Amino acid sequence: MSSQTSNLRLLSSWGSKVQCSKQNCGRNVRCFSTSTYRQPPPLPPRLPPGVSSSAIINTPKKIKTYPPPPSTKALCREPLVTFAASQISLLDPRGSRTRLFSKTNPDAAKVGDILLVRFKSGDPFAGVCMNIRRRGVDTSILLRAQLTRIGTEMWVKVYSPTVVGIEVVQRAEKRARRARLYYMRKPKHDRGNLSGIVDAYIRTRNLLGRGSVGNNKGRGANAGKKDGKKS
Repeated sequence: MSSQTSNLRLLSSWGSKVQCSKQNCGRNVRCFSTSTYRQPPPLPPRLPPGVSSSAIINTPKKIKTYPPPPSTKALCREPLVTFAASQISLLDPRGSRTRLFSKTNPDAAKVGDILLVRFKSGDPFAGVCMNIRRRGVDTSILLRAQLTRIGTEMWVKVYSPTVVGIEVVQRAEKRARRARLYYMRKPKHDRGNLSGIVDAYIRTRNLLGRGSVGNNKGRGANAGKKDGKKS
C-alpha cells in the first residue's frame, strides 16, 4: 500500500504541472506544485516586547547608499584647453613666441617673411616661411632655403625646448594672397640662397648692440675723467 500511495502522489503532482502548462499557453511563467513550496523559516520563540511577527517578516532591509563622486566637468569644463594653456605657459613663460605667431598681433610673423631659428645644438637655420600651422602647443612653421644649391625645407616646432629663439630677418614686401606658399618650390618663384641677407642682418644687429654698449662705456669713462680733473 505504501508504494501505491507514493506513486499516486507523484502522478498527481505531474498532473498539476501539466495543467498549469496548458493554462499558461506558452507564457514565460514558471509553475510549481504545492509539494515543492517552501515555507519561510520559523521565528524565534521569544520576541522582544513591542515587536510583532508581521513586522519582522514584512520590513525591508536597509541598503547603505553612497553619494556620487564629484564630477570632473564641474571642476574643469574644458580640460584640453586648460592643459594646452598650462603647457604653453611652461614652455613660453614670457609669451614672446605666442605673440610672434598670434593672428591678433599686427607685428606678427607672416607667410613670406624670412625667419632665423636658433637651436641649442647645431647651426641656426634661416629660410622663407612657407606655412604657419597653428595647433596650440604643436604650432609649427615650414621654412625653405637653399643649402649648397639644393632646396631644403624644415618644419620647426615653435614651442620646442630645443629652440632657443626665432627672429624675423626680413619682412615680405607685400601681403601674400595664399596661406601656403608651396608654389615657391618651382625654380621660377624660388628665393634662392639667403645667406647674404642673413649675414647682413646679423652684422647690423651686432653693430647696433656694440654701439649702444660703447656709448655707455664712453660716457662712463668721460664722466670719470671729469670727476678726476675736478678733484
